[in-house]
Amino acid sequence: MESRPRLSFWQIWNMCFGFLGIQFGFALQNANVSRIFQTLGADIEQVPGLWIAAPLTGLLVQPVVGYFSDRTWTGLGRRRPYFLAGAILATLALLVMPNSPTLWIAAGTLWILDASINVSMEPFRAFVGDQLPPSQRASGYAMQSFFIGIGAIVASLLPWLLAKAGVANTAAPGEVPDTVRFAFYAGGAVLLAAIGWTVLRTREYPPEVLASFADTPPVATAVDHAASRAPVGAATAWLLAGLALGAVIAFRGWDRMLYVLAGMLAAYGVLLLAARALPAGGMVPTIVADLRAMPGTMRRLAVVQFFSLVRPVRDVDLHHRGGRRRAFRQQRPDVGGVQRRRQLGRGPVRRLQRLRRTGRHRDPVDGARARPAGEPPWSTCGWARRGCFRSCWCAIRSGCCCRWSGSAFAWASILSLPYAMLSDSVPATKMGVYMGIFNFFIVIPQLVAASLLGFLLKWLFGGQPLWALVLGGASLLLAGLCVLAVPRIAAAEARA
Repeated sequence: MESRPRLSFWQIWNMCFGFLGIQFGFALQNANVSRIFQTLGADIEQVPGLWIAAPLTGLLVQPVVGYFSDRTWTGLGRRRPYFLAGAILATLALLVMPNSPTLWIAAGTLWILDASINVSMEPFRAFVGDQLPPSQRASGYAMQSFFIGIGAIVASLLPWLLAKAGVANTAAPGEVPDTVRFAFYAGGAVLLAAIGWTVLRTREYPPEVLASFADTPPVATAVDHAASRAPVGAATAWLLAGLALGAVIAFRGWDRMLYVLAGMLAAYGVLLLAARALPAGGMVPTIVADLRAMPGTMRRLAVVQFFSLVRPVRDVDLHHRGGRRRAFRQQRPDVGGVQRRRQLGRGPVRRLQRLRRTGRHRDPVDGARARPAGEPPWSTCGWARRGCFRSCWCAIRSGCCCRWSGSAFAWASILSLPYAMLSDSVPATKMGVYMGIFNFFIVIPQLVAASLLGFLLKWLFGGQPLWALVLGGASLLLAGLCVLAVPRIAAAEARA
């Protein structure tokens, strides 16, 4: 049996180029949609609730897309049909968003935009695992992260650049400025072109060829759906816990964002009950069974991801909650994306450095030399630990340059290396669904932070935003320690 052939730098480039367009769409959304909501009449207190659409959409869409893409084979291949369909829908949503006549149309368009981007993004993660041998997967995911950084920088700066070029940056009340409008139009074109490039310039292995490679983990044993079902008592307990927490929140008059946490608990209980009630072998029972039967390496990586992301992702905003800064941003909508350019600018540099190192040192899982017990710091787990530790250390130091540099270092690790370790630990026939399930542990911590952080700051820390950074640094430190429990050679588990 032969192993997957190694790909050249430019083949990996073409494979990951579509992520430039995906991140272009995400960055425009993150930097400008709040401003669009406020322009259409949303109060500042309503904006966080409207933003819940984004993580919830990813939570629902990605496992479903992964499940179906694992079972797809067309003339375009296995994953590329989803790239193309999501790109077309996302482009249309980007064209509609700045022209939304009412707030609720804008909120609905955000749901469609985020769902469409997730339809394209989820198969990209599995695509790298399908096409690259284990020795190149870290390089592939680092290349994806590089394009994430580049797309975020350019898209975030685009309204500002258009304003510098003379495009009108002000508009009548209730209307979106031309800088933001034209930025969304350009973003739609870039998203469709970048993903189209990947669709046209890459190929996929047919399922029978993919299964024949020597470096493909063995086919997963059939999951016993009856045995993997949660007991009725456990499922009911999750549901009742969510309902009880919601009742306590209403009775005590706590922060309404806590309803998100209560809803997640209740929704998990409903999901477990639905998996028991539906026929075995269907989509929902299969996804739930795979969730409960995750490989050990994936379980440990899930803990790492959870604590890596339970932190104020947009912690810079905590320093700018004053009325003067808010008024400035309302008068100058082009600066929303510029505020984070220093952090984003360092990320691609870190990713290129990591790409260079991971490409130079071979991975033992494909038959190359094994690493000694004291592995070098550029190994997969070493980089993840180093990124988490450095970000934690810099987050609690004074000085924005050190903090942003450390955050970029950790973010580059978080966006790439867990996927490289994960792709070596799951069966090829379930690469898509497990990549989608892994997204749970990216979205859930963000929802936990969004719902719980404000409550903790108010009741435990007197409303001082600085403590959010301290909690974020402590969470990253814990994530770095959890990486120590992840096996150094993840693929060994799938081959055992």
